[in-house]
Amino acid sequence: MKIIKDKVAKLSFVALLVAMTAAMFYAPTASAHGEKSQAAFMRMRTIHWFDLNWSKEEVPVNETMTIGGKFLVFAGWPETVDKPEVSFLNVGIPGPVFIRAGSWIGGQLVPRSVSLELGEVYEFKVLLKARRPGDWHVHAMMNVQGGGPIIGPGKWVTITGSMSEFVNPVTTLTGQTINLENYALDNVYFWHAVWFAIAFAWLLFWIKRPLFVPRHIAVSTGKADSLISAGDKKIGMLFAVGTLVIVAASMGATNEKYPVTTPLQAGLLRGMKTYQMPEATVSVKVDDATYRVPGRAMQMTLTLTNNGDSAVRLGEFNTAGVRFLDPAVHEDDTAYPDDLLAEEGLSVSDNSPLAPGETRTVEVTASDAAWEVYRLADLIYDPDSRFAGLLFFWDEKGNRQLVTVDAPLIPTFI
Repeated sequence: MKIIKDKVAKLSFVALLVAMTAAMFYAPTASAHGEKSQAAFMRMRTIHWFDLNWSKEEVPVNETMTIGGKFLVFAGWPETVDKPEVSFLNVGIPGPVFIRAGSWIGGQLVPRSVSLELGEVYEFKVLLKARRPGDWHVHAMMNVQGGGPIIGPGKWVTITGSMSEFVNPVTTLTGQTINLENYALDNVYFWHAVWFAIAFAWLLFWIKRPLFVPRHIAVSTGKADSLISAGDKKIGMLFAVGTLVIVAASMGATNEKYPVTTPLQAGLLRGMKTYQMPEATVSVKVDDATYRVPGRAMQMTLTLTNNGDSAVRLGEFNTAGVRFLDPAVHEDDTAYPDDLLAEEGLSVSDNSPLAPGETRTVEVTASDAAWEVYRLADLIYDPDSRFAGLLFFWDEKGNRQLVTVDAPLIPTFI
């Protein structure tokens, strides 16, 4: 019986090691990339990013680039997502390939969380310093407490050079200049080794004991008390006391070596300066909206009224960062990501200039493969199938105005 238990214990331990090794080296492939991985309603009805600009498409290690533009906090924020009362401006990148050297909203430095108001437009900028060579997809991103990360459009940026040359110098409050890239790295290695050794010693101590199946048998037969001896309890107390002593001693030594410290800053910045867009003189009523599945096209019936003193034309529909343009009205010259730009994707049944005081009902079609590529068509399977986006109108002088739309979306399969 003892031989059988020993064999079962050894097999159990081997199985545990195999499982741990597999967990360490297996990384499942993501089914979607960046913004594609988020629900369509999240991208359409929360943060609308527009006028985005990536200052560089290629940047050497240690050099900087910026990603900036504007975002609108949608007034029809979905009820299933917490409001952006505690938000943090960030970037979506595959790991620390850049470091965030600074970020600004409305011209104000925002190193911590901010409070955003629904229906307002904000101007932003994030300064990035290149760290790891490669081709990386760089997104604007807003982290919302309770709502998660809301990822904006992304663009490929190439970092050149060698990561070994990267430095991140900062000056502390005491006047000491340090390189954060390798500061106290030896100390980090040391403490990782110490705690790994303690954990490994604890694991080795229990390996000689019966593992899963024998322990289950002992518990099931009412012999659980026989699994842990008085010596085991003494060893356990020794590990516990030793751990507390190491923590207390190292904490005391650290406080003595670094007497001047400040806590992490976690306050909330309020009253962020908004960006004042030109007042919209066009009113838009969505009479009907459908998504034609076979044609990968959304069709809207809009009633437009021009309340201004200058004729206007519809030139762009922007939703979830995908831009549908009417080239006869507006052409993009900002090097916007090609996969997010449908340069001829917007068609209007009558897009002649809408005269002041005129009301017109038009059929607007936004068609492009991006509906499927960026999984926006998944919206039709949501319990609350609504779309939202930005309409941009231009007058004869080239002035632009923004109007938001928000309405139910009905799918058609013919």
